[in-house]
Amino acid sequence: MAIPPLAIGVCSWSLQVTSIPELAGFLKKLDIDVVQIACGDPHHASWNEGEAMPAAALAAGFHMSGTMLGFPGEDYTTPQHIERTGGFGDPATRPERLERFRWAITRTKQLGLTDIMLHAGFLPEVGGEGRRAFLDTLAEVADLAGRAGMIVAFETGQETAALLRRTLDDLQCPNLKVNFDPANMLLYDKDDPLQALDMLAPDIRSVHLKDANRPTVPGTWGSEVPLGMGQTNTKAFVKKLVRVGYRGSLCIEREVGTQAERFADIAHGVRFLKDCLAEGK
Repeated sequence: MAIPPLAIGVCSWSLQVTSIPELAGFLKKLDIDVVQIACGDPHHASWNEGEAMPAAALAAGFHMSGTMLGFPGEDYTTPQHIERTGGFGDPATRPERLERFRWAITRTKQLGLTDIMLHAGFLPEVGGEGRRAFLDTLAEVADLAGRAGMIVAFETGQETAALLRRTLDDLQCPNLKVNFDPANMLLYDKDDPLQALDMLAPDIRSVHLKDANRPTVPGTWGSEVPLGMGQTNTKAFVKKLVRVGYRGSLCIEREVGTQAERFADIAHGVRFLKDCLAEGK
């Protein structure tokens, strides 16, 4: 059965789960059945089931909107650390990360899904050093996914919306889309999420919903907060998402706190989003 438009879901790694039964139990407690699921990597959580994870997830009965892939060696200690280590940014790690991406294609296919989400890395500015080689790598990513009938959605935040828009336009790969995370734009101090929506709307394939405040010291992280308590303006964001024609899932992401704290914040987020959607009717 297809996932209903604007269904509220959660990112599996936000719950810090290590097994499919544990994930299913949390979804039941939250009274939702949509999840964006981690492929299984150091950042987005590994699975006790190992290679049997896809079969276990399919048997669990919940809906999956797509997979999320991170790479070994990505370091989110500071914005500067992830700029050096994130995605396909470092030419030295591109070959091994392309191999990891091939593995993710296989896992996504085993899960019966067509969408893979990931951070591409910090995109070089137009005319910047290394941009051509970086774009060639992203084109290879698109080709690998396309041959498997899959879509790749790059998560927002590590670049401005204008640069991501220009990059997608330069690549001209119809299976490269956007995983829109409004809070990342604040955490990285890059953009205004509501303005960015207009620029990226035609290519938004999936959405992470979390809230944040901008950094008070340049070059440091902003602060992540529960939905509705930060500068993202989540109510206006959800309304505008609907207005620009988005009909995919709304997957809550929470990346700070203990497991119990995260669960409480996600439960709050589910209630908050239900109120947002009700107001928009």
